[in-house]
Amino acid sequence: MWLFSFGLAIILALGNIAFSRQPRTLKNILGIFALYLLVIDIGLGGLIGAYMHTARADYTAQMIGWAPGSPFQYEVAMMNLGIGVLGVLCLFFRREFWLAAALNVLIVYWGCGFGHLREVTLKANVAPWNAGPGIMFGDFVLPALVLALVVVHARLKG
Repeated sequence: MWLFSFGLAIILALGNIAFSRQPRTLKNILGIFALYLLVIDIGLGGLIGAYMHTARADYTAQMIGWAPGSPFQYEVAMMNLGIGVLGVLCLFFRREFWLAAALNVLIVYWGCGFGHLREVTLKANVAPWNAGPGIMFGDFVLPALVLALVVVHARLKG
């Protein structure tokens, strides 16, 4: 899922850049990539995560290597819902809102990433949605990339 939503965000951002009438300045380009990653990858991804942890809770638990029926899944779903809403709201609010959303995602996803690494290390949990390059990319690389894009975009003039 992470790689699909990341790829979709990149393709849509490139399409926007190619067909946009705005000048292709570094600031505009970084802003477009930041926006698409926030809305598609973070926003849509968070909403899908909320759905998966509620409507498909037992399947999701199995894919993560958890026992089905954990009440914590509902809490994870609500965290995903909050992140998803933040990401989608980036369409309507800019500037400091993007920074707040990107910082929240970095803190939450890095925390989840270290939790996944702990599960792999201590419990040998290598379930598909707990370990592997896609999970590590989504938990560590994506949030750092989004935050970097938002910060650099905000500091550029023009």
